[in-house]
Amino acid sequence: MARLVPLLLALVLAALPIPASAQERTGRSCASTLDCSAAELEALPLTERLAFVRAVQDRVSAEYIPGFRHWRNIEGIIGFFIEKGFGERGSWVSHVDAGILEGIERGTAMALGVSDDDGGNPGSHLWADYLRRMQRGELTDRWTHDPAWGNAEQASTEHGLRLAEANGARPTRIDWQIFQFSELYRWMLRNPQAALLMLNENLDRATGIPLVPADFLRWFTDVTTPVPTHRGAHVAHDLAVPSLIGAPISTLQLLLAYAPELTRIYREETA
Repeated sequence: MARLVPLLLALVLAALPIPASAQERTGRSCASTLDCSAAELEALPLTERLAFVRAVQDRVSAEYIPGFRHWRNIEGIIGFFIEKGFGERGSWVSHVDAGILEGIERGTAMALGVSDDDGGNPGSHLWADYLRRMQRGELTDRWTHDPAWGNAEQASTEHGLRLAEANGARPTRIDWQIFQFSELYRWMLRNPQAALLMLNENLDRATGIPLVPADFLRWFTDVTTPVPTHRGAHVAHDLAVPSLIGAPISTLQLLLAYAPELTRIYREETA
């Protein structure tokens, strides 16, 4: 009998459901519960983080804002990291990215009424407000939408920087170069008029091609596509790596990615 009791106890415990906190977290499980901590998100491999961003967008689209795909530019950056081998667990990139994703997660939970917990991330409230304003139809104009998106992303990113520092992670020179590209990107979103003035003064000289600044800015800062951020990150990376051909090639690839937009604009103007 003494031997039978531990055996019966083991069988009972084995039949009990495993608490969610004890289960292995995945990108989809975090999107389902919307309660993963920054540390849990940081522990996810980048492929799972990509799955997380896509699953959260699917959830927002299904439950709150039909057709929502406004974090696809983040998909572009994560895809770039995967291609180049960045973002290993414990790295500076990984911690900063986890802070960004946590802001998205907690903000979504707040907007959907799942939880009021902001996770201590200042970006959470801004993302929640962004989603609520989108749901009310207040952000249909890009001049209004982009600063709201950029402010939420900036606050989440700065929290990610604090997480990285608290964990003793430091950026490499290339990490920092790519981060500066992301800072420029967010600045353009937050300051579209100033960004347009800057492009008016420098775009032709930088590319050698007569591009229309307003059209390029609208394409480059379109958060519903992963292409501009993905190709732009490659340019930032190749500028940081000593190479005579890397940066020109990645810049050409960026412009080729923009080419379909040029064709569309031309057809509209000549129609």
